[in-house]
Amino acid sequence: MKTSLGQRQLLLQKLSPQQIQLMKLLQVPTALLEQRIKEEMEVNPALEESNDEYADEQVDFDASTDAASAEEAATNSEVESEETQYSDDNFDLDEYLNGYMEDDPASYKERGESYQADEEDKSVPVAIENSFHEYLEQQISLLNLSTERDHIIATQIIGSIDEDGYLRREPYAIADDLLFSQNLMIEEKEIVDILKKIQRLDPPGIGARDLQECLYIQLLIRIEQGEDLDDEELIALKVACKIINRQFEAFSKKHFEKLQRQFSLTEKQLKAAIHEILKLNPKPASGYIAGSMERSSQYIVPDFIVLNRDGELELNLNVRNAPDLRISDSFRDMLRSYNDQRRTSKLTRSQKETVQFIRQKIESARWFIDAIRQRHETMYKTMFAIMDYQTEYFLSGDDKKIRPMILQDIADRTHLDVSTVSRVANSKYVQTEYGTRKLKEFFSESLQNSEGEEVSTLEVKKILTEIISAEDKRKPLSDDKLTQLLQEKGYNIARRTVAKYREQLNVPKASLRKEL
Repeated sequence: MKTSLGQRQLLLQKLSPQQIQLMKLLQVPTALLEQRIKEEMEVNPALEESNDEYADEQVDFDASTDAASAEEAATNSEVESEETQYSDDNFDLDEYLNGYMEDDPASYKERGESYQADEEDKSVPVAIENSFHEYLEQQISLLNLSTERDHIIATQIIGSIDEDGYLRREPYAIADDLLFSQNLMIEEKEIVDILKKIQRLDPPGIGARDLQECLYIQLLIRIEQGEDLDDEELIALKVACKIINRQFEAFSKKHFEKLQRQFSLTEKQLKAAIHEILKLNPKPASGYIAGSMERSSQYIVPDFIVLNRDGELELNLNVRNAPDLRISDSFRDMLRSYNDQRRTSKLTRSQKETVQFIRQKIESARWFIDAIRQRHETMYKTMFAIMDYQTEYFLSGDDKKIRPMILQDIADRTHLDVSTVSRVANSKYVQTEYGTRKLKEFFSESLQNSEGEEVSTLEVKKILTEIISAEDKRKPLSDDKLTQLLQEKGYNIARRTVAKYREQLNVPKASLRKEL
């Protein structure tokens, strides 16, 4: 049953600010945690990085999350009580300083007790630049544009190119953008003319409106720049151009016999042309960085690190790059100073407002620190349950050892809400000695094999992938045949389920897997 907007709003109203903050922080992956912490430090001057004095403080990952939540609730009550008390002239600043601040360890250390310095080089996060549009803009000078107007149009077109390198917006939409943003009346023809020039920039295929145009542009550029091509390669490229330009649908559906008849080709000639087409890049923007012709590798920052210590699994929370936090001493000192002054004279209205501001910032800092601490505890607790549930995989690295597991299984083990487990699992990665994997990959439904045992759908998908990889590409296996082979291996599975798994694996149907 879907929750209505009103119900969701009512639920949010019942949550404390700390709980809402924790929910949001649980969704933040490690790669973005440092940025999130720095953003909070920018808006709250009472929050600062811890110095060496606090270097020995650790997050107690063994602590119960429920206990932390109970402590949080008690803190909420205390804060609310203090806010009510402050509205009275009898507000006891001494009690606040001695009770609320001094008894609280208003700092914390990001690293868990399980963190070891010798693991420092196990995972090196690398920042990924998203400067492709800058790379294109640097090439505008190569277009020999005659007017500033043309330059503005070119910049607008480049800004409209998506992350794959395609221009999905229609010329009239770009003209509308220029009218509203630059107050320029631009004809669609002007946009199309400049787009054709942009499509000659690097990388080949950039600015295409669809896949057919993208491939066709790349083929034309290869022919134009193909001084070092031999006769056979040149002929193959020209045939490939005709196929993409005139019979793209037949090519995409792998109707090879039709292509041979249409262009009077031998099987060898068709193979050569298709070979040239398969060399092309269907996503011209992928991997390029500004000023470089090389593709950049995509690096993942793992949120967890699982180590195998002679058959004993060890879990580490990867928070190495996030700063350690504490409440600012200067804010504490300011509050103490106002308290000392209050003992000798009554605070003015302005001073009371200053005290309130300081208290609010300190409380906000404390809430954030507590939320970060609880984030670590909740994430560690959830990942530990997953690691324990999937011990056989983490010890062997064999995908077939991954047990059927749903969110409720981990919620039952951790006594956390299913939605909390979901937030932890979403967009998080774990590094193992067998590679880095998404946490969501460990969750799967189950089905029974012929022996009545429960097996993970991941295991079935693994077997399905192996069968398809080994098939004769001249005669790809139909879904019916795949179903039969899986059943022969002991997996009771229906044809429609096989089709669903195949689609989830991004494997096309048999007719589209056919090769010459």
